[in-house]
Amino acid sequence: MRTVKLLLAEGDMNLGPILKTYFDKNGFPTILVTDGESALKVYSSEEIDFVILETSLQLMDGFTTLEAIRDLDPSIPIMLISEKHQSQADIVKGFEMGADDYLRKPFSMEELLCRVKAISKRAIGEKPEDNIFQIGQYYTFDYNRHVINFKGNSNHPAEEIKLTGKESELLKIFALSMNQTVDRAVILQKVWKNDTYFNARSMDVYITKLRKYFNYDPEVKLANQHGVGFKLNIHPQASMRNMKLNK
Repeated sequence: MRTVKLLLAEGDMNLGPILKTYFDKNGFPTILVTDGESALKVYSSEEIDFVILETSLQLMDGFTTLEAIRDLDPSIPIMLISEKHQSQADIVKGFEMGADDYLRKPFSMEELLCRVKAISKRAIGEKPEDNIFQIGQYYTFDYNRHVINFKGNSNHPAEEIKLTGKESELLKIFALSMNQTVDRAVILQKVWKNDTYFNARSMDVYITKLRKYFNYDPEVKLANQHGVGFKLNIHPQASMRNMKLNK
């Protein structure tokens, strides 16, 4: 399995650094923050593969932070860590809000690591085809190879379209959120790492290029949601499901 980068939000000033060191030593590079607002800021600006949130974080609690991150990315693996006194209702609440796992303190670091490894293997996967997406009836996007394969129709013959790195990063964001609006600011932070005016103009250029690649299928449209962001719309008749191949 590829290297998994963790975001750990733990308010305990003693436990947090210990967990970070443990994860780092076991092959999971980890960014440690101590409050929910910092967790959301780091998630929006860094390439994060897995999130661990303490439920009683300051500034923004773990549940609220979970909800905010889920709004940005429905598929990112998230684990909640709670204090010993938290109730069964809190555990249920966490799962209902989208947590992949829930662990009460005190816990062994070995158990925590095993849970992270198991969830990562399921959610992130080991196979390169996990990064292959079917888009409409005619397009297949291979993120690892940075190509779109168009299988051909009455509008255009079959073609392989080579993408730049940034085009691939952009398209992966849209492919993971098909038929859902993705906020401009989120895209800028994930791909360009900041939302300056010049990066915004650069993003618009790349979006225009991506739109042209889908001209051969009227059922596929990369639409501008005015004042909000963009949405990769797949028409219902395109026999497209919002899922990866081989899933």
